[in-house]
Amino acid sequence: MVFKRTSSRNVLPILLLLVLSANYSLYHTTLGVQLLPDRPNLVVVASMIDLALISPILFLAWKRKLNWKNLIFGIAGGLIFVSFFIPKEYLTPFKSVTWLGFAVEGSLFLLEILVLFSLFKFLPSIVRSVKSSPLPVLYSFSNAVENQVKSYPIIRIICSEMLMFFYAFAAWKKKPQQDKNMFTLHQKSSWTAIRVMLIHATVIEMAGLHWLFHEKSMILSIAILVINIYTVFFFIGDIQALSLNPLVVTEEKMYISLGLLKRMEIKWSEVEEINDEPQHIIQKRSKDTIDFIARDFEEVHPDVILKLKKPVEATLIMGMKKEFSQVAIKVDDPNQFKEVLRKKYELN
Repeated sequence: MVFKRTSSRNVLPILLLLVLSANYSLYHTTLGVQLLPDRPNLVVVASMIDLALISPILFLAWKRKLNWKNLIFGIAGGLIFVSFFIPKEYLTPFKSVTWLGFAVEGSLFLLEILVLFSLFKFLPSIVRSVKSSPLPVLYSFSNAVENQVKSYPIIRIICSEMLMFFYAFAAWKKKPQQDKNMFTLHQKSSWTAIRVMLIHATVIEMAGLHWLFHEKSMILSIAILVINIYTVFFFIGDIQALSLNPLVVTEEKMYISLGLLKRMEIKWSEVEEINDEPQHIIQKRSKDTIDFIARDFEEVHPDVILKLKKPVEATLIMGMKKEFSQVAIKVDDPNQFKEVLRKKYELN
């Protein structure tokens, strides 16, 4: 049964490729142009349906994101794609239809600009909320934004970048909190050393590539320089975020993060099972499992795996959201963590 599902889903990108290649051949190859009738309006309409309707449906179904909202934006993007895909001499009678796609995408862009204005409008109250919250900034900032500004993808991306710059530049005077209900994830691993090595490698690469390309292509050289500088800032912010945000256990839930890469809030009422059996935790983990394990030079395994009653949303890099049914965790003090974990689980 699983094999059939996977196979049927893999057919979708093949169908999408066939649709695109067939329409491309029709307008951009000698044989295709010869097959077009003298009045190709009906053929052009069929191609527009293929590119602006069928293709978005196939793509969204393949990505499992087929809903009315995504379909509308997919059709709008498809109409823009049509204006570049089909030669202008064939598309002239339908120019007003293709402009509809630009109008929808332009409206979306203006909406995102208004949303960003609303974010900066509420920023002072968001900062006050963060300062008054007992939670670490990594959680309190995101919660304050979601409470005061609607959670659009562009908002989540901007907030993710703001957190990165905060930890990279403004958190150096802060000290890690220590409490019996707080557990670090990285101190007994080589995670920080690996990050420092990556920073060194990025700096060397930045110098080498900038020197290599600055005479051949100044634009490419600057682009690579900006990407590498951003990467260094991200690694620095990631180190600080993990150091300053240990796993926090409260009466209601658990807050867990792995630097800027991923974070999650898990209510005790959402936990179905706590598993720390050696034969289970060393097995290959399923795709619906998120792991909070600081990477080391050697293979490491989680201390516990939490099985959830239903999928719970996690925040990933760039503010992306994804649901997981299991959570694999490794901390520096596993015995104390398991004891606290079981007490909270039993009480709830």
